[in-house]
Amino acid sequence: PFVIFLGWGDDITWVQTYEEGLYQAKKSNKPLMVIHHLEDCQYCQALKKAFAENEEIQEMAQNNFIMLNLMHETTDKNLSPDGQYVPRIMFVDPSLTVRADITGRYSNRLYTYEPQDMPFLIENMKKALRLIQTEL
Repeated sequence: PFVIFLGWGDDITWVQTYEEGLYQAKKSNKPLMVIHHLEDCQYCQALKKAFAENEEIQEMAQNNFIMLNLMHETTDKNLSPDGQYVPRIMFVDPSLTVRADITGRYSNRLYTYEPQDMPFLIENMKKALRLIQTEL
């Protein structure tokens, strides 16, 4: 079964589980982008809309990243370094290191993004891609 998360972008292929995401990231040498969200969270809905409407984000999400959408918390504490809130977006590099150094704008919720933060998210996606080239 192929998972479709409606509203985030029609052409994004999502992996099913965090484990599969890690496997695919390692295999393809692409960073894994993990989006934690909940359907009934208004901030998540707003983020989803901005994410879907941004062509640059969509293109990178389709081509350069392994994409995972989690609607439940993982047991991997590395994915919640500063708490389990939604929405939050984290990056994991192909060496399977959670990049706690790629953060958003808010010091109280390091990995959250608001709809107006899409330029910031784009920068962080590019940063995640650059890190692979420089470190691996």
